[in-house]
Amino acid sequence: MKIFNTMTRKKEELTPLVPGEYRIYVCGPTVYNYVHIGNARPVVVFDTLRRYLEYQGNRVLFVSNITDIDDKIIAKANEAGVSMQEYAGRYEAEFLKDCDGLNALPPTVRPRATEHIDEILSIVADIIEKGYGYVAKNGDVYFRAKKFKEYGKLSHLVLEDLESGNRTLRSQMDGDLKEDPADFAVWKAAKPGEPYWDSPYGKGRPGWHIECSAMARRHLGKTIDIHAGGEDLIFPHHENEIAQSECANGCTFARYWMHNGFLNIDNHKMSKSANNFFTVRELSEVYGYEPIRYFLLTGQYRGPLNYTAELIGACKASLERLYTCRNNLDFAIENAHGDDETLVEKAAAARGKFCAAMDDDLNTPDALAALFDFVREINTLAPQSSRAALEAAAGAFDALTGVLGILYNRKKDEIPADILALVDERAAAKKAKDWARADAIRAELTEKGYVVEDTPKGPKVSRAK
Repeated sequence: MKIFNTMTRKKEELTPLVPGEYRIYVCGPTVYNYVHIGNARPVVVFDTLRRYLEYQGNRVLFVSNITDIDDKIIAKANEAGVSMQEYAGRYEAEFLKDCDGLNALPPTVRPRATEHIDEILSIVADIIEKGYGYVAKNGDVYFRAKKFKEYGKLSHLVLEDLESGNRTLRSQMDGDLKEDPADFAVWKAAKPGEPYWDSPYGKGRPGWHIECSAMARRHLGKTIDIHAGGEDLIFPHHENEIAQSECANGCTFARYWMHNGFLNIDNHKMSKSANNFFTVRELSEVYGYEPIRYFLLTGQYRGPLNYTAELIGACKASLERLYTCRNNLDFAIENAHGDDETLVEKAAAARGKFCAAMDDDLNTPDALAALFDFVREINTLAPQSSRAALEAAAGAFDALTGVLGILYNRKKDEIPADILALVDERAAAKKAKDWARADAIRAELTEKGYVVEDTPKGPKVSRAK
């Protein structure tokens, strides 16, 4: 598999540090409100990456954090008149509900920043001891950005250029505290009304960037395989993570960096002021979660993705086509009388085309195209196929849709026993030429939300669309 490494700006062969095992860290949300649809993109994209690596037989240690202490959370909690912990917990629960709706697998570990204060203070101490950090007179601890000679290697930005473009870096608040305008806080002295923890530098709380450095080191080690997130995190967040981690640990922080592109709404940047700001929850109440997941896979993850109501409607129709194909496969298997084995070869070829797409920098649009090519072949060949060939097709179909994390509502579509009993009763009535009873049962099934179709292989029942 080749992936585009943001660090080198080129596609590279993806090889783990430990053969057969990938250690992945994905930056999670700051929980102060419902997540918007743009936040859902890294959730879905990197969940799909994980699923594919596992499909290929690898072990994946997948860590995605929760930032539960932040200026915004503190301000929102104070407005609501509740503690920071209570406020953050409320929106963490809502985020997890959205993740479940989007069928994102739970991370191996989902660490919270506030549960890792000891680890954060440990890495702050390492930074100070090695001369990369210093304690300001008010108790803030800053990182010396210029001392790390490779600062800017991820974002490909030159620190001097950043300074020349912003001569107001030294604000009135911290101008007398920092040694240099480019320095950034790894530990913040407590302000009145803020939560705090005791530290060797006085009462305070962690800076944003240091949290991920500490949690990644705690749960994945000093060097990880893949660090991922949205492209908005490249600078300064990920740049600062690299500086902190590599100075504290004395080794490479992450071997590969993956970043997903932005999501636009009707070709415009999403913003509340433009009245085009949508949360995942809002859209799920209109379309359901699964079309959102499908939509987020229709574009190559590194590029921008444009949301429109028409596109999400098309995604819903595409999902219905996949569900219909899979349900038809079940029916064909149950009533198989053919002897054609062609679908065995087609199933193997579909797996090959799908994997070739995924191996090319997680090309989910081409993977979906391979899946729909397979659907056309199933629809054509199923009537004359043998049971073994149909089962091979079903196995491949389930594996590929499973990698993409779609068709996860199939269990909800299982036909209840009482409905199947009515279908059998109707078939018996037709055999006895009791047409009145057969019609009455059909009407009853329709009222209950089911459609029965008579086929040469027997009656076929499904939920009404």
